[in-house]
Parts: sequence; structure tokens; C-alpha cells
Amino acid sequence: MAHGDSPKTILIAEDSSVIQSLTRKILEQQHYRIVVAKNGNEVMRQIESQPFDGVLMDINIPMKNGLECTREIRQHTDAAIRKLPIIAITGNAHNFSLAQFQEAGITDYLPKPLDFDALVRAVRQYIG
Repeated sequence: MAHGDSPKTILIAEDSSVIQSLTRKILEQQHYRIVVAKNGNEVMRQIESQPFDGVLMDINIPMKNGLECTREIRQHTDAAIRKLPIIAITGNAHNFSLAQFQEAGITDYLPKPLDFDALVRAVRQYIG
């Protein structure tokens, strides 16, 4: 699509409504279209129901965690879904190694508390 045509759509997978609404507000100011999912099952349902340009994935979402969702996305039968940029957001990065993130197929990750400038930079870099 030509630049400026329609906004990129980002799925935010985050079960904290405070962080979810803050993240959404910040990205909407940057003219992204936002869809939210509160748990891993919703993430997969959303991803299969409409096209996305990228995912902000909290690692600690309920039902299926962010790593499980990422693996499922990377193994999806749909190539467009498999290639989605996935930026993980993690409050306890020390519980996971970078190797685990890479093995799951995460594109990049941001620690919590979220630095919103870093978030916007990462989203622009990977999602455009």
C-alpha cells in the first residue's frame, strides 16, 4: 500500500487495562490502528480474523503466554501471519533468556516499565 493510505494495524496483547489503554493512546497518536487482546486465546482469534502489521505481545498474558502465542504465530499455515513482527513486552525479562525469545521467534523485546519513546521507535523500526 502507498505510504499514507491507511494506517498500520497493531494488535496489543496485554491483560493490564492501564498499560493497554496507555499503549493504545500513544500509538493512536502516532496514527496506528489498534486492536487489543487480553489473553492468548484472543490473540490467536484476532490474528486469524483480520490482517495485522505487527503485534505488541506481553509475555505474561493469561491462557497462553506470549511465548506460546509467538510460537503458534511462527508455525501458522498462513505465510503473512508467520512473518508478523512481534515485539515482546516483559515485566520480568530475567525470567526468560534472550535465547528463549529468539527461539520462539520474537522480533525484539522491551522491558517494563515501558519506555514509550523506545516503544514508538521499535514500532516504527519493525512495523513501519
